[in-house]
Amino acid sequence: MHTDLPGDIQTLYSDLLSLLRTKELERCFGQLSGGFAKKQVSGKTFWYFKTTEGLRGQKEFYVGPDTEQTRQVMASYAQEREGAEREEASIARMASMLRSSGVIVADAPSARVLKGLAAAGVFRLGGVLVGTHAYLALGNLLGVRWSSELRKQDIDLAALRRLEVAVPQEGTDIPKALEALQMGFLPVPGFHPSNPGTAFKVRGQALRVDLLTPARNRQNAPVPIPRFAAAAAPLPFLDYILENAVEAAVLNAGATLVRVPDPARFALHKLAVAGERPVADQAKAAKDRTQASEVLGALAANRPGDISLALEALRARKDGLLRRVARSAKKAEGLPQGLLRRIEGSLPH
Repeated sequence: MHTDLPGDIQTLYSDLLSLLRTKELERCFGQLSGGFAKKQVSGKTFWYFKTTEGLRGQKEFYVGPDTEQTRQVMASYAQEREGAEREEASIARMASMLRSSGVIVADAPSARVLKGLAAAGVFRLGGVLVGTHAYLALGNLLGVRWSSELRKQDIDLAALRRLEVAVPQEGTDIPKALEALQMGFLPVPGFHPSNPGTAFKVRGQALRVDLLTPARNRQNAPVPIPRFAAAAAPLPFLDYILENAVEAAVLNAGATLVRVPDPARFALHKLAVAGERPVADQAKAAKDRTQASEVLGALAANRPGDISLALEALRARKDGLLRRVARSAKKAEGLPQGLLRRIEGSLPH
């Protein structure tokens, strides 16, 4: 069973999440660390800004010729930078307070990877954190501490093939973002030599990043995700948890804004995944059902309407996902009282 976090800790987390959202919405020049440098070209002076943030480490941006207008831009950067540094200090202080209160935190290597992916724009461009790291982040979002707080360094990142809203000419490069972290990430070869890999792993360590996307028509070949400059492994029913994704904070030394599935959809999908696992993976199936029961328990206590909405979305589907959820729910221990009847009652007659 989960335990509720104290009210003041839930409020502090909410304030931190709000600050992270504001920072993301107000991305500005001042949030980049770096400095200005001038160059002489054909006897004229030009200013550039060098930063170590980004996909490839150090990067240089052209600012302008040595004019009063350019110097005003450089002066405004100093002011923006001071504000950004104060904001970062506030985020670090709030994250430290939350850590000391016993909220769920990510392991340091995973937190570093997620921060790098966020800085590269992966979550802004539709990436959604799924799997155990999403489960851990959902605990803080729901204001609870899980009794089955599982640690895992596998990072599962899911995304639709294309964004439903247009972001003109915008994309990122996940392989280069991981390379820039200098943690030793290498692409994992695909099962077939002609197929691109869909995962990256640090040699000799458990740390791994897997890219996933919804399957179509029983497709099992890797699917290119052009805006990520990478390919993803197709998985059935994944679209259900990519719809209505929400924002959450991953905590460690600081905090990173990520996107995670809607909690109720995440839990119901976990039940379906558990029922589809082969006999050799029954330990993983048990873990899936435990996580599903805990999330549904927290929702039943505080946000029961979320479960109703997630069940309505399941019932509207014509692919049999609801029946898979119902079959698996019969094996789940600790489900909220009456929930199994609600799930079975949602089945079409």
